[in-house]
Amino acid sequence: MPQRLRSILLPLTALSWLLLLLSALSHSGAGSWLGVWPQWATQLAQGAFVLGVFLLYRYHRSPLQGQAFVRLLKQLLLGPGLLALVCIGLHLFERLLEPDAGAGKASILFTSVYTVNLALFVIFLARTNYAWRALVLFRSTPRLQREWTIFEVLLGATLLFRLVGVNPPNYLTYPLMAGLGLFGVYLSGHQKWVAYLSQREKWRAVAFQAGLLFSLLVFVQYFRVTQVDPQLIAPQPQYAFLLLTAFFSAFYALMGLLVTFFNMPIADVIEQRRNEILRLQRLTQIIQRGQTTTEVYRILLESAVQTAQADAAWLDLDPVHAGIDAADATQYYNFTQAQADAMRPRLQGHELPEGEHITNDLHTRAGFEGPAQLYRSLLQLPLRGLHFNYGMLYLLKTEPHTFDREDLSILQTFTSQAVLSIENLELVRTSLANQRTQEELKIASQVQDSLIPKNLPTDNWFDISSHSLAAKEVGGDFYDFLHLQGRRLAVIIGDVSGKGVTAAFHMAQMKGIFHSLMQENPLAKNERDKFPVPSKFMAQANTALTHCLEKSSFITSSLYIIDYEQGGFVFARAGHCHTLYYHALREEVFYFESQGLGLGIIRNESYEKHIKNQFYDYSPGDVMVIYTDGIVEARGGDGTEEYGEDRLKLRLEESYFQEAEEIKNFILDDLNSFTHGHPIHDDQTLLVIKFKSAQPLPLA
Repeated sequence: MPQRLRSILLPLTALSWLLLLLSALSHSGAGSWLGVWPQWATQLAQGAFVLGVFLLYRYHRSPLQGQAFVRLLKQLLLGPGLLALVCIGLHLFERLLEPDAGAGKASILFTSVYTVNLALFVIFLARTNYAWRALVLFRSTPRLQREWTIFEVLLGATLLFRLVGVNPPNYLTYPLMAGLGLFGVYLSGHQKWVAYLSQREKWRAVAFQAGLLFSLLVFVQYFRVTQVDPQLIAPQPQYAFLLLTAFFSAFYALMGLLVTFFNMPIADVIEQRRNEILRLQRLTQIIQRGQTTTEVYRILLESAVQTAQADAAWLDLDPVHAGIDAADATQYYNFTQAQADAMRPRLQGHELPEGEHITNDLHTRAGFEGPAQLYRSLLQLPLRGLHFNYGMLYLLKTEPHTFDREDLSILQTFTSQAVLSIENLELVRTSLANQRTQEELKIASQVQDSLIPKNLPTDNWFDISSHSLAAKEVGGDFYDFLHLQGRRLAVIIGDVSGKGVTAAFHMAQMKGIFHSLMQENPLAKNERDKFPVPSKFMAQANTALTHCLEKSSFITSSLYIIDYEQGGFVFARAGHCHTLYYHALREEVFYFESQGLGLGIIRNESYEKHIKNQFYDYSPGDVMVIYTDGIVEARGGDGTEEYGEDRLKLRLEESYFQEAEEIKNFILDDLNSFTHGHPIHDDQTLLVIKFKSAQPLPLA
């Protein structure tokens, strides 16, 4: 709110309360020296006071700072609400002191306490209303914001009409109130903030919301009692207004409480997805612990059963390609060899169509006619590598229609990671057998090279060019791309501490985390929330890496989600190099000075406080340069001078008008000229993204 408008509203609101106090003293008989004020004066003073308070909070800064949801609820409960409850207690104490103050007349203390309570109650309602507004509109759409504004206007008009004594007929009043209530129920269901709470925070939020609801109910009872008090100190419309306002506030507080309480199971779902990520990491850790290929398949079978909650399972493997003994080619879970032998011919004789993996009722599948089947649901998933089929995984459940597409998606990730681990194990085993370090590095380099995207994403809205060079045969730099729904592109870049094989394996782990966390969330209420925002991704990745990253290691990374339908991007920086950017409209080159801590440095829940999102709208012709520190820390001259961020910025200022490939080559030519005669000390990765002037047409 402009300071000038606020400086006008504050004294006017205070003046309206003072007039309300004088009117109440006159109406109650406690201030006989004031004469008898008309009823409309009381109503006008109260209406002006209520409107002033709500406008002050309406245009004040948002009460929600960041994601401090529980702190906001605590401040509501311990603010004017607690003070008003104390005033109500004072009122009751005053009534005990003066039980017979005179028929039809109230004392000055009684009237003053009542008017103070009324003011605190209105302030409490305004704070509560706009606190709920901030929570409901957290990460909301423009449509929801407009709907909330309409709800505010309708509710405010209804209450003010009640204050001035306008009472429509019941056949109009009841449908209007019911419609307004249903509108409030609809709005109260949009509370995305609940999903950002931990299980402990949710219980605290429920406790604070219950306290708010109790405070509102105490207010309602207080005004109901004073309404029938023999020392009546206010006109009937005033009570109707207060009771109706309290009713809607209590109603909305109850809805918020229910939404929070019934969203508790989300925490279990998040925990389940976290366990799935940890199981994925177990597969990648096998390489470094030197476990056998058979152990990989055993963990795969156990993880698949636990994830899909299968009743039975077995794994058929090709001993030649799977790299195991024939005796270990079949593994069982709660299943016998005889059962597998009986079922296998019927499955092989009646294959499912290409791309189909789920049979949700074996009674309806060809080859399984006859006696009732013990297992009714079947999910069969092939283990495919780049060159071979390693085998087939079968999962069974006794109840029909119990496997879904989400199970299939997660299991496909498991099997892909298992096959990658197997292929990496084979490469490592070959290098160890040769006992030549150089050969080992070459093999690891092939693994790393297979993980770096060969085909860059292309579209008519952007142009991308990339460069990657390892200081040794293998390095720790990585980058990747992933197309998301809603015309969005996720771009990740990172740098693993250290070099060599270990760094390359951590790079593979980070790539697996990227693809597993950026899967579609089936619990999302809209398209924009189906994938984690960059800061949430970094927090979840940090948790996953805690269990597989050596204590001395860490990873710096930046994740960008570019939305070319909205013309903007959001990114989070986890200790990585600052993003260099050219803004075409301003003709300015600058660095994004964002904050962020590397992954693995803090290995507990407090890490999320050290990573933030940054939003930016791009324009056609803008250029984004993303790189690792091997670029700016490259040495030249006498071997002590670094290439530096300033020189990189100058090169972009000289080449921004060119295409992405030409900008990249211009920077690399200058870098090579600067470092001529000096060895590369660190891995070098450079990505140049240029947003084209020709943007795609919006979807119909």
